[in-house]
Amino acid sequence: MFEHRSEPLLPWDAFVLRVLRQVAISALVVAVALFVGVVGYHALDGLPWVDALLNAAMILGGMGPVDTLHGDAAKIFASGYALFSGVIFIAVAGLLFVPVLHRLIHHFHLELGDRKGTR
Repeated sequence: MFEHRSEPLLPWDAFVLRVLRQVAISALVVAVALFVGVVGYHALDGLPWVDALLNAAMILGGMGPVDTLHGDAAKIFASGYALFSGVIFIAVAGLLFVPVLHRLIHHFHLELGDRKGTR
């Protein structure tokens, strides 16, 4: 997916497009995860759509639940959704930071290669 260390550094405009693509993928992942939470809270605890959205967004954002859940199924779902949200957070962070970190490391590899060639 990314260029090999023997290849030149990606031009700035292509790098920006790569970052924008990663942002779009991250937004899609977050939207799907939010949808799962909203539907789960609405179906399993009977929360109104807006309250289900609020609960799912707060859990996904790492803030914690807003409403008290009443049914066992809803509580089990909330437990699983909280763990799922933690994994989504790590995955999205990776999707967003990898292009920048790759460019930085690639730049250092190019500098090392230039120094080795001049000795």
